[in-house]
Amino acid sequence: MEYIAIALAPGIAICLFIFYKDVYNREPRLNLFVSFFLGCFAILPAIWFENEFAYTIDGTITGVAIFSYAIVGFSEEASKFLGLRLYSYNKKSFDEPLDGIVYSVMVSMGFATLENVMYVLNYAQAGRGLEVGIQRMFLSVPAHASFAVVMGYFAGKAKFTTGSKSLLLMLTGLLMAIFFHGTYDFFLFLPKYSHIGKNLSEGLLAGGAIGSYIVCLVLSRKLIRYHRNISQDMFKNKNQNISV
Repeated sequence: MEYIAIALAPGIAICLFIFYKDVYNREPRLNLFVSFFLGCFAILPAIWFENEFAYTIDGTITGVAIFSYAIVGFSEEASKFLGLRLYSYNKKSFDEPLDGIVYSVMVSMGFATLENVMYVLNYAQAGRGLEVGIQRMFLSVPAHASFAVVMGYFAGKAKFTTGSKSLLLMLTGLLMAIFFHGTYDFFLFLPKYSHIGKNLSEGLLAGGAIGSYIVCLVLSRKLIRYHRNISQDMFKNKNQNISV
């Protein structure tokens, strides 16, 4: 039971964090719950895709790069993107740019939480459940959230943009999420799947993964702040119009 609690805690904590960041015009809780559970279901096509194309891991750096970006990064972020685009994006409550980040994070945390439970329970059989749970609490789950913020930022802009530019913004968000996700995984996968990577320092490679995560995290904080300021301005203008 403690393993389940450790696996659930980071995703729920991040959901609460982003919920309270949306202080000016909060989303209906039902929509948030549905988005979260859509993220849970999104893990199924991602797992299938990764298993189908696992043969791309051939022991070379190129093979690891293909698996990291085109297989894992693409399948996981595209699955989350579908949950965001097909449900949350179409809701009437999606009425300000910050909502793109809120809904994107909810979908992503559904995905990351279920993935986390699977990882922790799997490693628990080898007596490493607590160790893996703590590692993922501070790295993998927050990393998923930071990728989601980037995607959601562009989704929020796309919602209030017309024509081909809207599609371009959505595509940009998806590709940037794939890039950051793939880069994070690339450094983690190198020592595990490549002949050359096994001869390199695991600390150095882990540093590369953490470095890409930190860059995305810093960017995410700026994007949240940017859309939150827009939300604040919209809220003030709305109240001023009502008072008039």
